[in-house]
Amino acid sequence: MEYIQNTHAEDEACVFCSAPKAGDDVGRYILHRSALAFVILNAYPYNPGHLMVAPFRHVSDFEDLTPAELADGSALLQRSVGALREMAEPHGYNVGMNLGRVAGAGIPGHLHWHVVPRWNGDTNYMTVVGGTRVLPELLGATYAKLKPLFDADRQST
Repeated sequence: MEYIQNTHAEDEACVFCSAPKAGDDVGRYILHRSALAFVILNAYPYNPGHLMVAPFRHVSDFEDLTPAELADGSALLQRSVGALREMAEPHGYNVGMNLGRVAGAGIPGHLHWHVVPRWNGDTNYMTVVGGTRVLPELLGATYAKLKPLFDADRQST
C-alpha cells in the first residue's frame, strides 16, 4: 500500500513508457512485445508471476484505447494466463485494472492490466499482521521460467 499511495511527481518518467524504450528487456523484465502492447513482470508483485500488460502508447483512459490496442492487450492477457498456467499451475487468477488513483492505480497516467496467479492459501499472517509480503522467488528466477513460454511460437501476437 505504501507504494500505491505514494504520489508520483508529474515529471517522473512513466515506467510503462521508459521500460520498452530502454532496449533491455531482460533487465526491465519485459517478457513479450506485440505490435501495440507488451507484457512485463510487476516489480512489486502480489504473488510470484504477477504480470502486467500495457499498451505502448501512453494513455490513461480506458475509453481512449483504440480497438486494435484493446484487441492486442486482450490477446496478451490470454497468452499471459496460458504461460502462467504452464509455468506454475495456479488455482486461479485475478485479472483486471485499476483505473485512477482512488481505484488503486499506482501509475494512473498509463493504464495497464494486472494478471495475478493465485493459489489456495497464498495469503498468510505476514501480510495481515506484519504489513509485508513474503515471496518465495526472486523476479529474475520467475522471468527465466516465463520468458521461454512467451518465446514459444504458440500464438501470433
